[in-house]
Amino acid sequence: MRAFYPQKVRALWNLSVDRMSANPPITIQDVLTAYAMGLFPMAERADEQGFYWYDPPLRGQMDIVRLHVPRSLKKFVLKSPFTITVDQDFPGVMAGCAARTDDRPQTWINDGIRTLFTDLHAAGFAHSIEVRNADGALVGGLYGLAIGAAFFGESMFSRASGASKTALIHLCARLWRGGFTLLDTQYLNPHLEQFGAYEIPRDQYLTRLHQAIPRPADFNLRGFPGLSEDQLIRAWFEMRATNQ
Repeated sequence: MRAFYPQKVRALWNLSVDRMSANPPITIQDVLTAYAMGLFPMAERADEQGFYWYDPPLRGQMDIVRLHVPRSLKKFVLKSPFTITVDQDFPGVMAGCAARTDDRPQTWINDGIRTLFTDLHAAGFAHSIEVRNADGALVGGLYGLAIGAAFFGESMFSRASGASKTALIHLCARLWRGGFTLLDTQYLNPHLEQFGAYEIPRDQYLTRLHQAIPRPADFNLRGFPGLSEDQLIRAWFEMRATNQ
């Protein structure tokens, strides 16, 4: 896999450039270094060969604890018709996020991005949350990257009403229990704004990022053996009620 830009080292370290890519092939450590510097990769189109590293002046953020959840959505999630799984079908979630729909005729997830994150998943850094219907079919989900106590949300999808919203709420519950302090959405969009997502300037984002990366956190919740998704989500809602 290759991403395209003239000088790999310059691209990874020159924060004044807003779009960057690399040649020769980048390694997993290169990716982790880039994210730790505030960069993230995107392709312009699904059918293009390479991708760029982005460093926007404003970064989308979500509050893991104070996520805005309307009462009707809370009721839906607590009585959800869905089953939630974690890291059981990372390729399926990426395929769902990359699929073109009537509402999304073009996507930034190309073969290079899929290969990159498949490798990151195999190395234990990229994770997925799957939302399944009563038949076990994948109807929604999201994926992202975990480094220290920072989680970088990459993309989500939904094939059933409420599926992506359910995935996001379960993600926040998991990040809370796992000790994460930063949830980066990269860009802001209307779907995320309804949950209270907001933007901060690059310098403020980097301060938060550099505080989060060295902190220990565990997406897999190994310190809570046997904790079910239902128990996790109820504990998160109870914590929120206590802290109001």
